[in-house]
Amino acid sequence: MLDELVTGLRRRTRFATYCVALAVAGCLGGCGTLLRNPVPVAVMDQAIIPGMPDVRAPAGRLSVTMSADLTLSFKQESPADFPVGPDGYVHYAHLALSGGGPNGAFGAGFLKGWTKTGTRPVFKIVTGVSTGALMAPFAFLGPDYDESLHEFYTTTASRNIFRLLSIIPQLLGGESFADTGPLQQLIAQHVDAELLREIARAHQRGRRLYMGTTDLDSQSFVVWNMGLIAASGQPDALDLFRRVMLASASVPVAFPPVLFEVEVEADRRRYDEMHVDGGVVANVFYTGGVFNFQAARAGVGSGAGREDIFIIHNGQLPVVPAQTRRTLRSIALRVFDTATKAAFIGDLFRMYAMSLREQAGFFWITIPEGVELIGDQLFDPVLMGNLYDLGYRKAQAGPAWESEPPGVSAPPSP
Repeated sequence: MLDELVTGLRRRTRFATYCVALAVAGCLGGCGTLLRNPVPVAVMDQAIIPGMPDVRAPAGRLSVTMSADLTLSFKQESPADFPVGPDGYVHYAHLALSGGGPNGAFGAGFLKGWTKTGTRPVFKIVTGVSTGALMAPFAFLGPDYDESLHEFYTTTASRNIFRLLSIIPQLLGGESFADTGPLQQLIAQHVDAELLREIARAHQRGRRLYMGTTDLDSQSFVVWNMGLIAASGQPDALDLFRRVMLASASVPVAFPPVLFEVEVEADRRRYDEMHVDGGVVANVFYTGGVFNFQAARAGVGSGAGREDIFIIHNGQLPVVPAQTRRTLRSIALRVFDTATKAAFIGDLFRMYAMSLREQAGFFWITIPEGVELIGDQLFDPVLMGNLYDLGYRKAQAGPAWESEPPGVSAPPSP
């Protein structure tokens, strides 16, 4: 959702002013501190969610619990969802949804158009970061929830996402420049107990839903097993599910972080962890390094399987040359914009390398160059409606997937 902040800064002068004010914030940082009870550094790797110790793992290394759960999924899955094809292989489709704020309307429309073509597969794994995390539960549950995505991404305005706060008090002792109370209400409206039961049923049929957040204390990208949360039977499962979605979409500094109560098993003491937008570390992800799909499948002695990884990028990649003014605002905007594009390209190459190793299909799509992404407000229903329609048309026309990251294809012969 970092690219959301960039676009938002362009759309709304007050957000641009806030970005400039960050320079002042460094000088005022000692003026006030909100209280919290952070996990001691020495035991950060031992912290768990009380009652649900296996629902998450830090990215970058194999997780025994995540791997075991994925292995279990192959025993749970139905041949109706994942039949053996004429070539003798079970074909598994995975979907990775990127950040992008209001640009998620493109991905929502694309999924609807994909449904209309009759070629949209049942996804074995769905992952989401930032706005992708807001989309992921509905994409995971399939075409029956296309209309929920349509409503979410064509009727939502800025007032449904955040409330701006007074800048000076926040600089002196706050943690963000906006309050996400409206977004919390919006998530609660769409993610209810019945939706959680549907996700739990899909999980128990061998499908998996993951979301990513950033733990600021440990500087870790954390992969959450959302289906396992839904199927846990814990009384606070719905609240945790909603809070993970909120955290993944909480752009740091612009939006407040989300605190999770955790427990350290060694002493049973309770602490809190501070999580923000997963896009701080990864704008899109597939395994996060916490499991190996082929190894998990081999662990149950299953027959031959093939993977296809589909990535929907809710943003644009082409560089836009422009003269940068010597102002804090202009410099900050260009830095955010440049860093976001570069980070996504890095994520693409990481996933592409993994697909080559696993001999998996690799397909991605992005918002075409030249499409206007700036509206009258940060979340502009008119612009989002246009992006939704664009995504719908792009899917119905093909869709025309890219099969390699930018710059990989050999240049044409002279």
